[in-house]
Amino acid sequence: MGMVVMTYKVNPDSNVDDVDTDAIAEAIRGFSNDDYDIQLVETKPLAFGLKYVQVHVKMNDGEGLADALEAQMSALHGVGEIEVLSMGLI
Repeated sequence: MGMVVMTYKVNPDSNVDDVDTDAIAEAIRGFSNDDYDIQLVETKPLAFGLKYVQVHVKMNDGEGLADALEAQMSALHGVGEIEVLSMGLI
């Protein structure tokens, strides 16, 4: 089985006031385990003082692993849309 490297853009939920992107980033860092190697989590400027979280993760190329990670990130308070910026096999 190969490995996949993915980069996600985790946007704040526009319906939630005062989203703490630093808290979201810290929670995502804690997702590292045997399935997911969270390599880098950064908060980056979006627009008008808003920020988003960019996540770089390496995982096995197993069925459903990417969907499960996206579901974990979506369950965090203040997370809106999650976008895949890049994906590649290594």
